[in-house]
Amino acid sequence: MDSTSGARYYRTIWISDVHLGTRGSKADLLLDFLKYNESEYLYLVGDIVDGWRLKRSWYWPQAHNDVVQKILRRARKGVKVFYIPGNHDEAAREYLGVQFGGVTVCNEIVHTTADGRRFLIIHGDQFDAVVKYAKWLALIGDHAYVVLLGINTWLNFVRRKLGFTYWSISAYLKHKAKSAVEYIGNYETALADEAKRRQVDGVICGHIHNAEMRDMEGVLYCNDGDWVESCTALVEYETGVLEIINWAEVVRRQPVRAAA
Repeated sequence: MDSTSGARYYRTIWISDVHLGTRGSKADLLLDFLKYNESEYLYLVGDIVDGWRLKRSWYWPQAHNDVVQKILRRARKGVKVFYIPGNHDEAAREYLGVQFGGVTVCNEIVHTTADGRRFLIIHGDQFDAVVKYAKWLALIGDHAYVVLLGINTWLNFVRRKLGFTYWSISAYLKHKAKSAVEYIGNYETALADEAKRRQVDGVICGHIHNAEMRDMEGVLYCNDGDWVESCTALVEYETGVLEIINWAEVVRRQPVRAAA
C-alpha cells in the first residue's frame, strides 16, 4: 500500500469496456477501484465511452464525468495513460497519435512488462466477424444487450433487498449458451493467433466483456473484462506478474474500508 494515499500501487493497470454514457456502466465501482489502486502505466483498452448509445439518447450522470476527470488527473500527475479506442468509441480513432490532456490515443500498442515480455494491446473488435462485416447485426445485438441489462438492474435491486450480492444474468447466459461459448472461443483464438503472427509473448484486449487469462499454445491471452458486468481490471505487479482483479468481489469481501 502507498503510505500516503492508502492505495495499492501497481506497475500497470488495464481497464476497458466501461461504457460511460449508459445506465449499465458501473462508474461508481470504477471510481472506487481507481481510488484504491494506482499505477505507473494506465491503459484504456476501448469502449470507455459508449458513442453508440449517446447518439440515440443522452445519459451522463456525475459519476461518469468523475471517471473522466479522475483519469485526466492521473495523466497530469505523470501517469503514462494510453487510450486504445474500441468500436463503441470508434470516433476517437480519427485522432490516433494525438495527445489530449496527457492521454495518448493509439490504435494499438506493444507493452513490455517488467520481466521483459511483450504484449500486444488492442481492443479486439477488429477480430470480431460480426462487428467487422455486419455492423447492423452488432447494433441489433447492442440493443438486445441494453434490454437485458435493464432486466439485470431490476433483478439486482430485488436481490439487494433480500440480502443477496450482485449477479449478472447476461454473463450467466453467455456462459450457458453454446453459440456464445463458441463465439468467445473463436475470438480468443483469433487474438492469440494474431499475437503469434506479431511474434509477441501475449495479447491484452477487451471487447467481449469476459475477463480471462490463460496460455494458448505458448501465447498468453489476457482479457481485462469490463465495468458493466464483471467489474474487472488486469494489473501488472512490479515483478511483471499479471493478475485479473475482480473489484466487485473485493468490495463484497470488504464492504467497509478506511477512507483514503
